[in-house]
Amino acid sequence: MSERNVLRQALQLHGTHPMVGFTRTGYCTAPKSDSGNHSVAGILTDEFLDFTAARGNDLRSAGLTGGCKWCLCVSRWKEAFDARTGLDDKKVPKVYLGRTSERALEKVGLDDLKMFAVDGEGKGSGS
Repeated sequence: MSERNVLRQALQLHGTHPMVGFTRTGYCTAPKSDSGNHSVAGILTDEFLDFTAARGNDLRSAGLTGGCKWCLCVSRWKEAFDARTGLDDKKVPKVYLGRTSERALEKVGLDDLKMFAVDGEGKGSGS
């Protein structure tokens, strides 16, 4: 795997049950052919599923539920981030930085991703 994550390291595997990613390889790779830029390695919440369904993308229809790992469209993650009411707002999915493609940085800042990093994954990580 030659793609890098937002921490400028080798992109890590995100999930295989279900098989995630635009290319369904288990990685949140975002080739140029992925116009949605599904580069954010997140954990779905019921609140996010409600949020994105209200905007026309019902991920539940694909069998996804809260707690599933999924490669999110960076624009939708940013939309939820911008609509948040605080750091504990479950509308914004938690993110695995090591599994999030550096292409996410085209639309969202690393500091914003770090705010919602899983278990402080972003603490002490260089920009």
